[in-house]
Amino acid sequence: MDRKFVLTGLVYAVIGLTLGIFMAASKDHGQLVTHAHIMLVGFVVSFIYGLCHKLWLNNNVSTLAKVQFYFHQAGTLGIVVGLFLVYGKFVALEIMDPVLAVASIAVFIAMVLMTVLFNQSKNLIS
Repeated sequence: MDRKFVLTGLVYAVIGLTLGIFMAASKDHGQLVTHAHIMLVGFVVSFIYGLCHKLWLNNNVSTLAKVQFYFHQAGTLGIVVGLFLVYGKFVALEIMDPVLAVASIAVFIAMVLMTVLFNQSKNLIS
């Protein structure tokens, strides 16, 4: 699981940095919120989850770990795409709001599941 999280985090970092460079070059920072979410939820949180799996969870590949991974990935993708569409003025917020809400809840559930996995780990440092 650690490699999956780190790899997806790095992919999000490439996407987020590409968007950031594009915004800087075009002098149009309209996607700033999208960029921030890609970098924080996509890259930073995924990378931290990868570290948790490597350092404390013994790279646990349980059903709960898989569910947690897919909830985080689906939620992150929903947030990133939804925000891109809204801040790019491709789709109205009123239409994307339910999608963003569900995606945010998925990311929240993934965080709760990581907390459960971490708490259940026998490798916790006291």
